[in-house]
Amino acid sequence: MSPTEPGAAAPVYDVPGPRTDPAPLRDAAARRPRGLGRGSGLLRSELRTTFLRGRTLVMLAVLAAVPVLVGVAVRFETGGDEGGAGAGPAFIAQVTHNGLFLVFTALAATLPVFLPMAVGVVAGDAIAGEAATGTLRYLLVAPAGRVRLLLVKYATTLAFCLVATLTVAGSALAVGALLFPLGKVTLLSGTTVPLVEGLLRAVAVAVAVAVSLVGVAALGLFVSTLTNSGIAAMATTVGLVITVQILNAVPQLEMIQPYLFSHYWLSFADLLRSPVEWSDLLSNVGLQGLYAAVFGSAAWARFTTRDITV
Repeated sequence: MSPTEPGAAAPVYDVPGPRTDPAPLRDAAARRPRGLGRGSGLLRSELRTTFLRGRTLVMLAVLAAVPVLVGVAVRFETGGDEGGAGAGPAFIAQVTHNGLFLVFTALAATLPVFLPMAVGVVAGDAIAGEAATGTLRYLLVAPAGRVRLLLVKYATTLAFCLVATLTVAGSALAVGALLFPLGKVTLLSGTTVPLVEGLLRAVAVAVAVAVSLVGVAALGLFVSTLTNSGIAAMATTVGLVITVQILNAVPQLEMIQPYLFSHYWLSFADLLRSPVEWSDLLSNVGLQGLYAAVFGSAAWARFTTRDITV
């Protein structure tokens, strides 16, 4: 019986379906948690993916290079003369006396621009980057879920804040010990403390600087939920950071400046006084927490109601 005659079976044709690039699917599958410990497994996978990414390694290398450039510049400019840096800022003036002050100098130099820009890149790419590469839908397949994925992304960004800050501090300590003497530390209040206490204060300063970046991380994560373009999210976040910095420097805007996330960034200097002045430090912690709550909630509201099509 001919296929065209009544009752004949319809012919079956092999119709090709839409072609899909398997690479994003494999990447998402590798990062998808299975079994017990799903949240911790996803976090470990996200940390590994973020910190092994070439862009992240380049940014950390640039951050580590800043203390090297500053230390070499101070060393060759002063020629090792301890009085030659007296015309510079307070921290730089102390570097030739004690290499530990290169840690504070490097953190003060990188906090206004380099550190927040690096955090803005990581935070801005957190969600939008997944959408751009086509892995976001696959990461959201149960048991991951949107809320868990958002929390993991933010935790990873906060981890980068700490690692980036410690990278600057560690590089500065190594360069400072190599190029300048280390010894008792004279604090900004004039009190002299042992080197061990000075090192502990340096660690506290690094943690305070990392805390100062919490607001930027939350802002960048929120921006990342608004677009499917990782580049657009990163550029917008960095642009907002620069805008806030400009607003914080305009004297006529003094009334709003205490509410800008960068206003208390340099309060870490109060950890180098005896006794420590806590008012601005606590204000900074509270302000960063406020930004984290506001923009974290906004990111949650946007991401949990967003139509994921890629």
